[in-house]
Amino acid sequence: MTSAQEALVGQTIDGRYQVLALLARGGMATVYQALDLRLDRTVALKVMHRHLAEDPDFVARFHREAKSAARLTHPHVVAVYDQGTAAGLIYLAMEYVPGRNLRDVIHQFGPLSGEQALVMLEPVLEGLAAAHAAGFVHRDIKPENVLISDDGRVKVADFGLARGLSSNNTSATSGLIIGTVAYLSPEQVEHGDADGRSDVYAAGILLYEMVTGEVPHDGDSPLAVAYQHVNSDVPAPSRSRPGIPPEIDALVVTATRRDPKLRYQRAIDFLADVRRVRTVLPPARPFTDSRATLVVDSTAAAGGAARRRKSPPAARGRNQPSVPASRVSGPLPQERPRSRKRLTVVGLVALTVAVAAFAGWYLAVGRAASVPTPSIVGLTQAEAEQVLEAAGLSLTVTDTAFSEEVSADLILASDPAAGFDVREQGMVGVVISRGPERLTIPDVRGLSAADAAAEITGAGLAVGSSKETFDDTVAAGKVTQTDPKIGAEAKRDTVVDLIVSKGAKPVPLPNVVGRKAAGAKKTLSGLGIAVVTDAKFSETIAKGVVMTMSPKAGTVVNSGSRVSLVTSKGPPPVTVPNLIDSPKGKAIGELKRLGLKARVVEAEATPLNRVYSQDPVAGTQIPKGSAVTIRII
Repeated sequence: MTSAQEALVGQTIDGRYQVLALLARGGMATVYQALDLRLDRTVALKVMHRHLAEDPDFVARFHREAKSAARLTHPHVVAVYDQGTAAGLIYLAMEYVPGRNLRDVIHQFGPLSGEQALVMLEPVLEGLAAAHAAGFVHRDIKPENVLISDDGRVKVADFGLARGLSSNNTSATSGLIIGTVAYLSPEQVEHGDADGRSDVYAAGILLYEMVTGEVPHDGDSPLAVAYQHVNSDVPAPSRSRPGIPPEIDALVVTATRRDPKLRYQRAIDFLADVRRVRTVLPPARPFTDSRATLVVDSTAAAGGAARRRKSPPAARGRNQPSVPASRVSGPLPQERPRSRKRLTVVGLVALTVAVAAFAGWYLAVGRAASVPTPSIVGLTQAEAEQVLEAAGLSLTVTDTAFSEEVSADLILASDPAAGFDVREQGMVGVVISRGPERLTIPDVRGLSAADAAAEITGAGLAVGSSKETFDDTVAAGKVTQTDPKIGAEAKRDTVVDLIVSKGAKPVPLPNVVGRKAAGAKKTLSGLGIAVVTDAKFSETIAKGVVMTMSPKAGTVVNSGSRVSLVTSKGPPPVTVPNLIDSPKGKAIGELKRLGLKARVVEAEATPLNRVYSQDPVAGTQIPKGSAVTIRII
């Protein structure tokens, strides 16, 4: 191993994962065996290469792996536990599967019999069927990504190339194909397109390789192999290895049609035919050579299991997985594996993610007597342990999962399923229900629609439509509320609609000219409009009446806008003239000319008939129409 790889061994990442040993190195990441110090369990820790951690497209693909794989809970899919970033490292914590991969099995035992190959293929197809049902495509099915644990469980690994079935399926960085060339479907080579049928094609190649010991298309370069996928049919495996049953030929040919419309359309369709074929093939002999005996535990078809058991299985409990488990062994072929080249796309195909190369483990479990698994779904763990103990079996909790049907802390599923065989004194894995999953709709008020959508999807919910409404308090383009409302609890993937502000509502200004100022202010304030007032003298408009408004009546303004009103202060004031010593008649005429009234006070005798005093005094400003008292002598 390189010094960079060695550097992580013995270190603790993110204060939680103590790196124990290097397991495998792929094009995007290196996988280590690590101890989860928090939960005291062994995990497979996938660490992205440092030089790729700076590439946002590679980082995005790495995060997609976590999100895709974490959503899959299935006995035949490697579980994803955790994801994080620490000290410049981006990592993924996954289920640790001690054992070997299918490549090791093919190399050790040589070409497999038809029955042996189907024993291996069934759980692979079950895992793919679960992924497809959840909306994901694996994109890189190959022997390295099929793991067989020490206790015989078969699991599909490395969803690092997985992508939503409805999304664009080309590389995020260059539009190039992602996958391993020997297993690429024609549509992946030609267009970069991949859906569930592409996984079916790869699974067909996998079956061909298991029964022949080689891939159907070979060449001097990856491009040559890719060309053959596009232009040549996959031959029946019996052409390479005579004696292979025609039923196996039919499975391979149907799964690997170049035209996707002519293949099995779903992994579950392929699985159904595999189970049917197993019912007509002879029983398998054990995987045995001079070094080891391999026992394979697959979630086999009901038909295959029924063939090996006279009595029907016990009734399946509520929410029991639809595909039961069985334990099957297969024969040892005499041929040794042929020398072959592993091909990966260079230039045409992007970096291959290979994290399933778990090697070096020794399997030495012989064939044992078996007993049917009791029905324990719906029981508490304590109750299930009692039932299993009575049957000579033990219980191990393999996972927990949310369920709408099974209450929290009850057994949700078992592996093997009820009624299907397990070795005496063996272990039955169970999944404990966590009850219904409820997620809280996050508070996204004040965020842009894009940022709110990211928050909602990050919370495990889906984003629906956006509805725009006027809001006087929230800026245009910002979220005001959601439907269901913020803080409400909802199921995972519940569609959440966004209510987005269009800003303040436009308002046509009413005409308040000629109205009293107080009434005008009340009308405009009720429309969310701020009012600014001024007052001016007017000869014609009564005091307190609105004379003008700006903007003018009828103008459309946003709520919160400001309108200026000018109100009348009444007529301007009049300056009292100096009337002292003015003749009576002249003084009265002057006051009348100025719009004032004369209040005349005369003595008993007025020989001079002139003004000798006035009130108010000259120079005083008084309203027009006011009275001025003049005294005559």
